[in-house]
Amino acid sequence: MSRVEWNQARVLLLDIEGTTTPIDFVYKTLFPYASRNVGAFLGEHFADSEVRNLVEELKAQNEQDNTAGLQPPIWLSDSAEARVGSAAAYVQWLIAEDSKCTPLKSLQGKIWQRGFASGELHGEVYPDVPPAFARWRGQQREICIYSSGSVLAQQLLFRTVASGDLTPHIAGFFDTQTGTKASPESYARIAESRDRAPREFLFVSDAPKEVKAARTAGMYSVLCNRSAPTSGQQVSSETIHTFVEIFPS
Repeated sequence: MSRVEWNQARVLLLDIEGTTTPIDFVYKTLFPYASRNVGAFLGEHFADSEVRNLVEELKAQNEQDNTAGLQPPIWLSDSAEARVGSAAAYVQWLIAEDSKCTPLKSLQGKIWQRGFASGELHGEVYPDVPPAFARWRGQQREICIYSSGSVLAQQLLFRTVASGDLTPHIAGFFDTQTGTKASPESYARIAESRDRAPREFLFVSDAPKEVKAARTAGMYSVLCNRSAPTSGQQVSSETIHTFVEIFPS
């Protein structure tokens, strides 16, 4: 695959963690915030039907993890207080395990929503992201996001970056409701949902297995390695280090 071939792509499909956004922001800001606040959030919102449904999904996941011998925290259901405490402890365990399970991601998004609304949290992207978004939109290309984080969490992040709201640039958001990111079928579904052929997409991610899955589905795909290239390192069509390298003009 050469970079010239990318010119056929009309849609940029972007990962978040390690691609548009520093990994440290996710692991040192977002995850700890959710872990610290999950107990209070569940206590305040346990009567909400949507939150209760997420707790039931988490309970089912806890049972699966226990059956698989993963030794998750014990789930107690003899009272509402016990259920809240069990759910909170299990969520904290899942966060520590870097789980991608959908109910966890949905609950995290709700917790982060409060943090973004209060001003405790602000979205963070690499400096080259806002100008790249503007450049690609000026080229009449679409921008979509595909992340394991919930659609709500994605929107909150891009809406609150220091340079201003980036969501007007973004045509679509996709999360694990679409499917796992290592599955080629997920990328085929995304293409179908946008009424486009897979070959019209360029997928960018820091995860090699995701890059491979997108390529298997028929998309152009490239690995994003945010580490600065070493002196004399050969430029590869398989890897980019900055968004400046993607459709520069």
